[in-house]
Amino acid sequence: MRQNIPGTSPYEPVIGFSRAVRVGQTVHVSGTGPVGAEPTDAATQTRHALEIIRTALEKAGARLEDVVRTRMYLTNVEDWEAVGRVHGEFFGNIRPAATMVVVAALLNPSWRVEIEAEAVISSAPQG
Repeated sequence: MRQNIPGTSPYEPVIGFSRAVRVGQTVHVSGTGPVGAEPTDAATQTRHALEIIRTALEKAGARLEDVVRTRMYLTNVEDWEAVGRVHGEFFGNIRPAATMVVVAALLNPSWRVEIEAEAVISSAPQG
């Protein structure tokens, strides 16, 4: 069964997307930018985007510990370490498969990072 998890973006119905979609035990979180944290540095933007992702996961019945994959899109290669360190704050012990790529631009020109996540909800903690 499919469950669409809305976010707060007014563009969701216009573009036709959900912040996250849960199908069975799998949750796919859309590319998430640092909405509301645009005038800040890459680390702050990353932290903000990951908090939005955490909220979407929780609405879908998942936790950060369920995340198995992340994708980070950066507009400046120089930001890789700051973004990576914040990713480590959230996922250091979880250690999902992760990809970090540099792109020419993101939807909002002031975004320095956008992040996607995928989670598989487990009924018991993994050892």
